[in-house]
Amino acid sequence: MDKVFKALADDTRRRLLDRLHEDNGQTLGELCGRIDMTRQSVTQHLAVLEAANLVTTVRRGREKLHYLNPVPLHEMQERWIDKFERPRLRALGALKRRAEEAMTDKPTFVYVTYIASTPEKVWDALTDADLTAAYWGHSNVSDWRRGSRWEHRRTDGSGIADVVGRVVESERPTRLVTTWSSPEKEDQEDAHSRVTYDIRPHEDIVRLTVTHEDLADEGELSDVSGGWPAVLSNLKSLLETGSPLPQSPWQVPGGH
Repeated sequence: MDKVFKALADDTRRRLLDRLHEDNGQTLGELCGRIDMTRQSVTQHLAVLEAANLVTTVRRGREKLHYLNPVPLHEMQERWIDKFERPRLRALGALKRRAEEAMTDKPTFVYVTYIASTPEKVWDALTDADLTAAYWGHSNVSDWRRGSRWEHRRTDGSGIADVVGRVVESERPTRLVTTWSSPEKEDQEDAHSRVTYDIRPHEDIVRLTVTHEDLADEGELSDVSGGWPAVLSNLKSLLETGSPLPQSPWQVPGGH
């Protein structure tokens, strides 16, 4: 970290990083063309940036290309900023989504339930392929890393996914945010909805809040309003008794 601060303390080195941020993968000659300095001096500055791991190089034939490496900057952010900024940014993000929802008039469904379990077990029940198959009738399949794809696959062995999406946030065991889409609309981001699972300990039990937002219309809201309570009741039964409900709740008359 000392090398990172030393590297960033110099204006020329910061300008070199700016140049690479604008156009990554430049040769020494290209970088010198935009810095009023000799090649030897620029080379010395790049060596300091490489020692701090802020710049990496790749050989392409006889040329050496320079690339900005953001990892040390990200580590600085995680160490000194994220802890304090995350709640504020989440609040601003939630405010933004509510404002956008009001502007687009897209409905939202919210469901809260309390489960005699632990946050870790609730997280696993939402993300483990075998557990979701036991109470949901589908397997949720992904590595659950931010940016990864996820699928809601049928359990009949066909491999067919009825819902697909991306993992937006993943903070085991307290928060998971995913997009939802039918497979045929996977490339149409404006047609995706969004599901947030907030898992919070509440004394000796867990408070699970599921928010399904950006729904297409009132018809879709009606569908999820019947579907989520059925699924989450089955999840609650599985965690508290070891077995899902004796009859699939979505097959009860009036269920979905």
